[in-house]
Amino acid sequence: MSIEDLLTHRRAAGVLVRLASTAPGDMKSLATLFDAEAGSRGAMLSAGAARGRRRGAAAAQPMLVFPRLGLAYGAVTRDGLEAMRKHKAVTAVSEANSLRMIRPIPYTASAAASAPSKPEKGPTWGIRALKVDALWAEGLSGAGVLIGHLDTGIDGAHPVLDQAIEKAAVFDMFGQEGKASKPPTDSDDHGTHTAGTIAGRPFKKVHVGVAPKARLLTAEVIEGGDAIARVLGGMEWALQNGARVLNLSLGWPNYVDSFLSIIDALRANECLPVIAAGNEGEGSTRSPGNYVQALSVGAAGPSARVPGFSGSEVMVRDVDSIVPDIVAPGVDIWSAAPGGGFQRMQGTSMATPHVAGLAALLFEAFPDASVAQVESAIFASARRSGHMPETRAGRGMPDAVLALAALKLAVASGENAA
Repeated sequence: MSIEDLLTHRRAAGVLVRLASTAPGDMKSLATLFDAEAGSRGAMLSAGAARGRRRGAAAAQPMLVFPRLGLAYGAVTRDGLEAMRKHKAVTAVSEANSLRMIRPIPYTASAAASAPSKPEKGPTWGIRALKVDALWAEGLSGAGVLIGHLDTGIDGAHPVLDQAIEKAAVFDMFGQEGKASKPPTDSDDHGTHTAGTIAGRPFKKVHVGVAPKARLLTAEVIEGGDAIARVLGGMEWALQNGARVLNLSLGWPNYVDSFLSIIDALRANECLPVIAAGNEGEGSTRSPGNYVQALSVGAAGPSARVPGFSGSEVMVRDVDSIVPDIVAPGVDIWSAAPGGGFQRMQGTSMATPHVAGLAALLFEAFPDASVAQVESAIFASARRSGHMPETRAGRGMPDAVLALAALKLAVASGENAA
């Protein structure tokens, strides 16, 4: 549905505005084209900004501007839309749909009853399957690498996470940045689990984290409130604070192109977007995970098979037509649970942080490597088992040892440097 179609039913529609300029004068004139009438989305954003201003935010206006993403967000009427498209600072206007978290797949009653009550000692099966422990043996741990973690928050008091947090923030229901509590908390349990898989520290001989000395830029952005404003705020914040990798488990069902320029902006800022493909099964994926520009991740189980829930789809395009790009361990994954314990989950949300952690190990090994070089090295290392059709698994499961070797060769030769 186009913005014009929406405006036949609604007085105003949410839009993402791609910017050619964020100069103050341009933003001042552009702000007049956004809807700010009482009861509108623009009025809500303006009220949120007024609240934020008391915490030191910019002046209240009926839009949010994200300079590093090259984007403005707000709502527009039919009259405002025509003028907005002609504004000298605007290159494109697209509809802003509502994002949703990719929730883990629940276990059946029988599977839950037969599950072990705690994780085994040593690295999880997922870490071993990716051969990450072989990189640990070479001294790699993710040290010095910052990973953006946009999720439901994080239990910062958890023993595997209390030393893993570089910075924490909460983006409120209006998308305004606020300080996280000390220690930060999780509004669900999803964020603590994914954070543990990325960068959890060893605890009582249990190793759940792929990059156990990487540091997290963790922001609570889901769920509730204006999800677009919250997620964009978290992305801008992660870039501002130097994230080299961004872990995301959210999106729109099917293909929605609204975030194309945003994923491009992440890569232009040398931040690798690692995004879950979705849990709706074969023939279905989520955006922005199904973009060519995203490193999309599906799930695999201990038997080297792709589980039924893992999203996959063949896209109509000449490049990278199969989603996901790769699969990673996403079944029976033990990681941190709020309150200090551990729990197992399954889903592409559990697979994605394995790859984000692997990318951190590679960036540690070669700090000057480009996003393209690290992504290509991960792709080059992937292999499919005999139980993994290409249309379900893409290139297959990465191998950390092969990825490191591929990256070393690419850096030495200057291949894919940009």
